This record gives sequence, C-alpha cells and structure tokens, in this order.
Amino acid sequence: MKVSVKKVDALRREMSFEVPKERVAARTSEVLSDIVKHAKLPGFRPGKAPRSMVEAAHGKTANEEMLKSLIPEVYQEGLKSEKLDPIDFPSIDEVNVKDGALTFRATIDIRPEFEVKDYKGIKLSRKSSEVSEEELTKSLDFFKKGRGLDESVVLDDAFAKSVGFPTLEEFKKALKSNLEYDKARHNSAEVENQLIDELLKKFPVDAPRSLVDRQLYGRVEEFRRRLKQYGAKEDAIDKKVEESMKEIQEAAGKDVKSFLILQKIALKENLTAEKEENLTVKVVQFLMKEAKWEDVK
Repeated sequence: MKVSVKKVDALRREMSFEVPKERVAARTSEVLSDIVKHAKLPGFRPGKAPRSMVEAAHGKTANEEMLKSLIPEVYQEGLKSEKLDPIDFPSIDEVNVKDGALTFRATIDIRPEFEVKDYKGIKLSRKSSEVSEEELTKSLDFFKKGRGLDESVVLDDAFAKSVGFPTLEEFKKALKSNLEYDKARHNSAEVENQLIDELLKKFPVDAPRSLVDRQLYGRVEEFRRRLKQYGAKEDAIDKKVEESMKEIQEAAGKDVKSFLILQKIALKENLTAEKEENLTVKVVQFLMKEAKWEDVK
C-alpha cells in the first residue's frame, strides 16, 4: 500500500491511497466466498451454485462489499503509518478501481496542538439578581400595557383576583419571583460568556473545519426551527438565514474552539462525566468555582 499526505492548511490533510491489485483481488475473493455460501440462484440450492455463476450474478455487490471492507482498513493503516490524529470522521472521495488496483482520497482535520495553563483564578464579574422596587414598578406598568389596560387603571386586590391571585401583594410577590429567576438566568449566561471569552483570549486555537461545518449546520437548523415556530414562511426564513450567516458562522467557530479548550482542561484535571452528566458543563462549573469573582451592580 502507498500513502501520501498533502497539507491543505494548519489542520486539514489530504491522504491519497493506492492499494495494489493483489490485495484488492484477495479481499474480493474473500467477499465472493462469503456470498457463495448464501447465494440463491435458479436451479441450485442455497450455497451450491458454481462460483463463476455467483460472480457473474453478484459481481457488483462483491465489489461494493470489498470497498466497504477495505477502505476503512487501509485508512486506519495510513493514519498509523503517518502518525496522524484525526479529530473527526474522514471525507472519502475519488474512489477508483483501475487495472485491479484501488485508489482513493481521505480528507481529514487533525487535532490541534496547544497547551492550557493558568486557567484557575480567571477574573469574572457577576451582577446581583435582586429586583428593585423601580424594576418591579416598570414590570407592573408593562403588564398593564400588555393587557391593553388604561394607564389610570389602579392595580389593587380586585385586579389581582381577576388574574388569579388572592391579593395584590401575592401578585407582586409572584411577579418579583419570576423577575428574579429571569435575571439570575440572564446573569448566569452572561458570566458563562465572560468565561468563554477569557478562555478564547488566553488560549488561541485553530478550529477544525469539519467540526465547524457540523456545528454550523446544527445552529442553522435550530435557527430555522425557531423562525418556523414563530410562523415565518420558507422564503422569509431563507432570507433571514442568509442575513445572519456571518454571525452564525462566528458563533459556530466560537463553539468549537471553546469545546476544544474545555476538553483539554478536562483532560488535564482528570475530569470525567457520568452517564447523565455533560463534561463541558462540568468543566465550566469547575472553572467557575476556581474563578476570582467581583460583584457589580
């Protein structure tokens, strides 16, 4: 077997393979022998038809099975001989059998090499999730507008009962609780973004195209699904996706880079995930515990 490697960019490699006709013939013969054992041809009991007739009837199938079997095997041998560590499945193309020899190409992205250190004690700022009286009043006004009520309408116990609460105080308490929950969730997402941005600044890493493409596809599909939920038509969805593509691509690249960094930290800290756990979330929680916090208003 011959294999040559071409460097496309920092992480992408094109591997060209050439498998000699002797090995191809031997594998095809093995596949045919297996087919002969089970082949059903008119006038013969299963497995009793002459090999030449089975080959004539199932030659195309035998060739397909040979490729399915031989290409992955040869590909793995090539990785080992060239000491390559792919980060994703290969893209196989240019498959050709000529004069009995097999040639094909495998395009891969290799795992980026980088180090992580000094990731404990990252400075993060967090806002309070407490809801002020001013915010509560604004929310009550917004609530009135949302229900189409006049500005002069008084919010009292009678009004509270009309929306399912025994008293105005209970209504305000429930509203405040919801506001605090939303605020806490927003603050949590903001802090996580801070952490990810700090990691990306500290550890520049190239994002493998294959992983970015996969993440991009997932983000686009999710974006389309959400737009559809809001009743958008297909042509409007297509237009919105096109307008947002640059932003979505940047987000997909950020996703992949942060995943690689967090994975590296998990390896360094011997962090593992149980069945119900998400390793990325676990690493983020670990870094949050180790962070230096500053409370801001």
